[in-house]
Amino acid sequence: MTFSLFGDKFTRHSGITRLMEDLNDGLRTPGAIMLGGGNPAHIPAMDEYFHQLLADMLSSGKLTDALCNYDGPQGKSELLTVLAKMLRDTFGWDIEPQNIALTNGSQSAFFYLFNLFAGRRSDGTTRKVLFPLAPEYLGYADAGLEEELFVSTRPNIELLPAGQFKYHVDFERLQIGADTGMICVSRPTNPTGNVITDDELMRLDELANQHGIPLVIDNAYGVPFPGIIFSEARPLWNPNIVLCMSLSKLGLPGSRCGIIIANEKIVSAISNMNGIISLAPGGVGPAIVCEMIKRRDLLRLSEEVVKPFYRQRVQETIAILRRYLPEERCLIHKPEGAIFLWLWFKDLPVSTELLYQRLKQRGVLMVPGHFFFPGLDKPWPHTQQCMRMNYVPDPEKIEAGVRVLAEEIERAWGEAR
Repeated sequence: MTFSLFGDKFTRHSGITRLMEDLNDGLRTPGAIMLGGGNPAHIPAMDEYFHQLLADMLSSGKLTDALCNYDGPQGKSELLTVLAKMLRDTFGWDIEPQNIALTNGSQSAFFYLFNLFAGRRSDGTTRKVLFPLAPEYLGYADAGLEEELFVSTRPNIELLPAGQFKYHVDFERLQIGADTGMICVSRPTNPTGNVITDDELMRLDELANQHGIPLVIDNAYGVPFPGIIFSEARPLWNPNIVLCMSLSKLGLPGSRCGIIIANEKIVSAISNMNGIISLAPGGVGPAIVCEMIKRRDLLRLSEEVVKPFYRQRVQETIAILRRYLPEERCLIHKPEGAIFLWLWFKDLPVSTELLYQRLKQRGVLMVPGHFFFPGLDKPWPHTQQCMRMNYVPDPEKIEAGVRVLAEEIERAWGEAR
């Protein structure tokens, strides 16, 4: 049996596949310390809220309706209406229901968008997705129908007090040409927790407009929901921006609900793709968040429950890291949002891929950094010196994992002497 070119590309093992396999296996392995995958926390107050909300929806018949009926290919009409109103009222954006489409998770949304704006064109030319700031989300790397669909730009690195650092867009190195089909940036960024500044975002928006290409912003962790963002950052949308949101980090990853906010032409295209590929997006997640908006709970819970939980957890985790790993062994990207810490083991004498394997043998799962740099034009040692760490687990588990991490870091340095 042989596969098509499509089959050959999408059946090979990838970084995102390995991450999800580790996540699945780790959740079922007694004693495993899960510091790798992107599962959100089970925040008790949110779990209790969802339990009561679903009970109410089951009692009223709304949950059964969502389970037993198809929505349209654009997504649940009621949610499109109430979400558009909420965004108009909150930000003053000129948004109507026809500016919103739902997908079966953000991963599906980005597969659609990457291949809508990049790849081979009818005239034979090929366009690419530009990541203006590497590192970027590992799930992007294999989402193109064409090979070598992505290009990315190395960041400027600002060293900060207390052993922290921050990535910035290097606009002098950033190259946008005739072969650029779209610009894509996540804010906050998975894996680093970086939030590009308002000025950086405005400059990217101006450049995208000048070149007649869309700016796609992955807002899966941002405001107004789930609100896992700890810096001052103004949300941005206009008809040339494609803003992508999600219910996953609100605490509903199993609902597989992505949200695309864009101009009507793009929304129409996404709706047609939904119809062809999956008939319609799933209806349960949209039904839940629709009810949350109508009860005025979505923004309230994001601000009062979700954000404070993660803010406290990241502060606790940094304190744990510093008990075991001094600044000369580990620099930490300034945590401005998302649910990860990005660790830089500067000049580490082994690759973080080898470090990942050693940690995994000891029951600690993290993610080596080299997966997060798709499209760099030349090798960069920095890509082999970083790891992504999820700070969602309970502090005692984090401390147990960090203790093992520190031991393996010292082992690597000891072997190099």
